[in-house]
Amino acid sequence: MSPMVKLPLTIEHALLGFLREQPMHAYEIHQTLRRPEALGLVWRLKQSIVYVMLERLEEEGYLSTTLEPQQSRPPRKLLHLTEAGREAFERWRVRPVEHGRDFRIEFLAKLYFANQDDATTVAQLLAAQRAACREWRDSLHHQAEQLPQHDYDWLVLQFRIGQLDAIMNWLDICETTTAATLVP
Repeated sequence: MSPMVKLPLTIEHALLGFLREQPMHAYEIHQTLRRPEALGLVWRLKQSIVYVMLERLEEEGYLSTTLEPQQSRPPRKLLHLTEAGREAFERWRVRPVEHGRDFRIEFLAKLYFANQDDATTVAQLLAAQRAACREWRDSLHHQAEQLPQHDYDWLVLQFRIGQLDAIMNWLDICETTTAATLVP
């Protein structure tokens, strides 16, 4: 059996966003994700998965920990965002997602944290994502033009183009509705 390949961190970066304001315990982050609003509408992560993701972020140097003693129980880890973690989070937050399939989880997390900043941050994220979507759609149109119409591959590309059109329409809705409702 070959060793497990360690994939680059992506969605884990969202967890760093919870630590921007103050250190937290892993359990607090998990509880935040379980709430029926905000990212709780998007993510359904088991506690063990959150802990594994946080351990991985610590291994990468994005988090540091301190131990908090407890009376009759083992000490608790308090997670702190490192400067490298802050920088990694900011790079992740402003970069458009790379695939349409990443919208439901990753882009919505980016939008959640951008929304906590300001209208300019949201506008920049939406503009960058719209530009990326236009490029994907143009590429898919070009690929579809090379195929016989109604061929299976052509139909698959039409489906993906339709998804991107829907995403771009949704980005337009985000742009028009969030400008007035963002927390300054």
